[in-house]
Amino acid sequence: MNKLVDMQEVLSQAKTLEEVQRFVEGLRDVYDLEHLVYHSVNCVGGQYAALTYSQDWVDRYIENDYARIDPVIQGCYQQFHPIDWKALDWSSKSARALLGEATEAGLGNQGFSVPIRGPSGQFALFTINHKCSDDTWSAFTNERIEDLILISHYLNEKALQIEGRPDRGPIRALSPREKDTLTLLATGANRANIADVLKISESTLRVYIEGARFKLGASNTTHAVALALTHGLIVV
Repeated sequence: MNKLVDMQEVLSQAKTLEEVQRFVEGLRDVYDLEHLVYHSVNCVGGQYAALTYSQDWVDRYIENDYARIDPVIQGCYQQFHPIDWKALDWSSKSARALLGEATEAGLGNQGFSVPIRGPSGQFALFTINHKCSDDTWSAFTNERIEDLILISHYLNEKALQIEGRPDRGPIRALSPREKDTLTLLATGANRANIADVLKISESTLRVYIEGARFKLGASNTTHAVALALTHGLIVV
């Protein structure tokens, strides 16, 4: 099995938020990163975080309300797609000062964040951080972007499941073809290959994908795969 499948199996066994924290620490080590963060805020402001930053840095960040000026928070809140930190606007004096403090606190010079929008206005971020060159980081994120997006949604669903959130409706059963489609997507196959394996057209494949998304209440295809894995509807 590949790293992603291994980590999904580990996370599927988590029953408490403390186990989610240990999963985040393990995932950081698996990918040999400096830091890894999952942070969720629900519609009434309740927060939960599993992260590897030092407690001193977390306390300083909260005490100074750095979320108000953090380009990562501001940029991700306005977008739906993953963001490399180098693409954000760090030109203001306050943002540069924040970056300097973060570096002193042990954060790496590279960052990549996945915005997640969950049920009833929930907003979460999945972030990886490291110390390396721009070329090394670009190669790392380009090679693993699909895995990172999938694991971010899977992690979010697991945290919501453990917290017992009642705000997601019941999951509807998937058809055999919808299960086949999501299973193949979860293994990393592209749409053309999936259509070939299932002996259907790509337009028919889109119908199955959209049908699964609708039944699962997923915001996108990756989210649908994560939901199907979380609820045991598919196995990879």
